[in-house]
Amino acid sequence: MMNFRVTKRRKFESIEETEGSTSEGIVKRSLEASSEVDVCCTHPGSFGNMCIRCGQKLDGESGVTFGYIHKGLRLHDEEISRLRNTDMKSLLGRKKLYLVLDLDHTLLNSTHLAQLTSEELHLLNQTDSLTMIDVSKGSLFKLEHMNMMTKLRPFVRPFLKEASEMFEMYIYTMGDRPYALEMAKLLDPQGEYFNAKVISRDDGTQKHQKGLDVVLGQESAVIILDDTEHAWMKHKDNLILMERYHFFGSSCRQFGFNCKSLAELKSDEDETDGALAKILKVLKQVHCMFFDKQEDFDDQDVRQVLSSVRREVLSGCVIIFSRIVHGAIPSLRKMAEQMGATCLTEIDPSVTHVVATDAGTEKCRWAVKEKKFVVHPLWIEAANYFWQKQPEENFSLKKKQ
Repeated sequence: MMNFRVTKRRKFESIEETEGSTSEGIVKRSLEASSEVDVCCTHPGSFGNMCIRCGQKLDGESGVTFGYIHKGLRLHDEEISRLRNTDMKSLLGRKKLYLVLDLDHTLLNSTHLAQLTSEELHLLNQTDSLTMIDVSKGSLFKLEHMNMMTKLRPFVRPFLKEASEMFEMYIYTMGDRPYALEMAKLLDPQGEYFNAKVISRDDGTQKHQKGLDVVLGQESAVIILDDTEHAWMKHKDNLILMERYHFFGSSCRQFGFNCKSLAELKSDEDETDGALAKILKVLKQVHCMFFDKQEDFDDQDVRQVLSSVRREVLSGCVIIFSRIVHGAIPSLRKMAEQMGATCLTEIDPSVTHVVATDAGTEKCRWAVKEKKFVVHPLWIEAANYFWQKQPEENFSLKKKQ
């Protein structure tokens, strides 16, 4: 049994040395948490069916799998809780939180080479080198061995660099593990940001769902960036919903958009005013509010901070809806109210905005007469994506002639 313990300790030591991640480090320390493991081992986890601490053969499988940290590793709930508490104290001491990042449509966009349209074939001659020296300077990559092309979202490299100073970062994707690891290499060729903290659909505990149960971070300190809200049904309060990045035509078609892709238009998001640049400002604000003038962070909860920041976006706006598809009103109302707006059902002098799809309705005519704003529902959605009230003139409705 002693040889087993020594072998497993060495495996974790090698992980710690080569990857240097906080998560791997604290898992390694779980092997050393008791000086009398042979006498009173609580079996905090297992490799296969053997205890990671004492080497005893265990019956059945229990606990949560953390295969992305080390293949075959399972940890039990009490040990997960202990590791999270340990990591939390270390992280808060360095004034850092956790940031869980989706890949597709959030940090990048990928397509199969066979799905490139005739108007996108020019990209084949514009791809960047995949050599280690040049990857960090590139943004468009042809992955021959996967028959894929990947475009990194504008501003992603400055985003990751600045975010890493405030957060311990994870990748969490619904893609498979080989794909997740390839994308991590493109985003983080030097292994500065993610190390082993790359979670794929193969590592999740629920089909078609993502969960923080496989993240070694306290939920009260985790922020999630993802373009798919329903993937995080249990953790919506941790989520910042991202505007989807549709660089390739196949991505547009996947979501039912009958329009030209950015690649077909030979265009792209703005580097300094795109989605990632705007969300980085939000992350800085949340981080600052979490740690501002605090000595003891034990009672702080980043979900409350996120909610507080969100409520400021449309604070002071009083909204009434006019001629919106009935089924869309509840979600728009909820979105607006989460951003601090007040939503009414009848015309009132306090109304500041009429949200409509037709400028000819009675409510819209009243708004024009009373010098109120008349805006398209996209005004609310844009504010929700960018966590910032958008200029009404960019979403104003014109009365049909």
